[in-house]
Amino acid sequence: QVQLDESGGGSVQAGGSLKLACVASGYTYRGYWMAWFRQVPGKEREGIAAAYNKMRITYADSVKGRFTISADNAIHTVYLEMTNLKPEDTGVYYCATSRGFLDSPLLPGEYTYWGHGAEVTVSS
Repeated sequence: QVQLDESGGGSVQAGGSLKLACVASGYTYRGYWMAWFRQVPGKEREGIAAAYNKMRITYADSVKGRFTISADNAIHTVYLEMTNLKPEDTGVYYCATSRGFLDSPLLPGEYTYWGHGAEVTVSS
């Protein structure tokens, strides 16, 4: 059974940094896209960053240059390092994974498995 467990959320002031981690279990891990999404109340879930075997990486325009997705394959963990955080980065951050080629790796509909989310609050 595929399981994704996020950690590292919290509250920071604008300009601060946080690093989220997502530990994956229950599947082979390789050959899967790993992605981070963000959701705020009343809005659709937004793709933030996605990576495939460290070969293909894509970011939402809103986080380019500030957020970095990375992975430690040895421990089946994907990270989202967030720097220069802004109040509009506030939300619940979800880790997601799906196997195989994805046409649009930042669209939530492309993903099969989801974590429970980690809350991030950025105050001004």
